[in-house]
Amino acid sequence: METIHTAEAVRVTWDSDAVKNGAVVVGRDRIGAVGKLDDVREAFPKARVRSWPGTLGPARVHEGPLPDAPSPRERVHAVLKLGAVAVLEEYVDSAELRAAAERNDVVVLPATRRPALVPTGRADLAVFDEAGECVATVCAGRLVHRRR
Repeated sequence: METIHTAEAVRVTWDSDAVKNGAVVVGRDRIGAVGKLDDVREAFPKARVRSWPGTLGPARVHEGPLPDAPSPRERVHAVLKLGAVAVLEEYVDSAELRAAAERNDVVVLPATRRPALVPTGRADLAVFDEAGECVATVCAGRLVHRRR
């Protein structure tokens, strides 16, 4: 079953114009559609809707060392809490850290890339409030972080 993620504004890329009352449809680990909420709801009438405060856009690439934490799993989770679902290979410096990233569907990249929300693309989303704090992170279609 699909889930529609909607927010006050949706950006296909973080430097694109925001779509007011936009939405992204997620089915399993893929994006099904991006557009205005009314249009998306009409196209996917049985989808459940998750509304978020703030701006929704593509999840980020964490471009520095992973945050310190007691275990590799917690280091990866700290990245997810920042709204990132990809890390650079140069900072994944142990087999344990690489395994933790893989178990959590966090992508290890050889170089940075510009993330975007595109239909049929991997469903990696992040929502940020006005202060720039991550409200929610969706990694490969799964809600992996939600600020309470």
